[in-house]
Amino acid sequence: MPTRSQTQTAVLGALSIHPMTGYAVRENIRDVLGHFWSESFGQIYPTLAELEREGLVERQEPEHPRSAPFSATAAGLEKLRELLREPPQSAKPRNGLLLRLFFGRQLGANECRELIEAARSQAEVQLAELGAERRSLVEQPDLDKDAPFILLTIIAGEHGARATIAWADDALAILDEMLPA
Repeated sequence: MPTRSQTQTAVLGALSIHPMTGYAVRENIRDVLGHFWSESFGQIYPTLAELEREGLVERQEPEHPRSAPFSATAAGLEKLRELLREPPQSAKPRNGLLLRLFFGRQLGANECRELIEAARSQAEVQLAELGAERRSLVEQPDLDKDAPFILLTIIAGEHGARATIAWADDALAILDEMLPA
């Protein structure tokens, strides 16, 4: 699936839940999907325009002059289902932390320790945020049909955060063996 199709999938998916302005789509992708998906803000608005030209989304009557919400059309929902049936595109990972640790001899054990401790702290914060997302999910009755599927991604994020914490604990133990007492 080309990158453009994945952007369409993210945008149409967001609009399949409920109508949103372009800004709200952008925020939704960042805040709600952010634990497993990122999208360049520079891609969202052109994608919305393209989807509108293709009749896959339409603007609704705005409440405020510059904030017309978009909604997915029937053709847009069909396109979304088509895109979702394509095999997921895998991306080569780019993990700046692991890049630094791989060449960690150049930094030294103490600086590597600081990097790992920061990663562990970030994972703890992410785990707490995902727990809050999980709790708020049950409080949103408009998401009742989407909630079980959204929960699958929240659980994946929680497992990933726990794995990072466990990895960090193991990595710190290895560094502790290297550092003089």
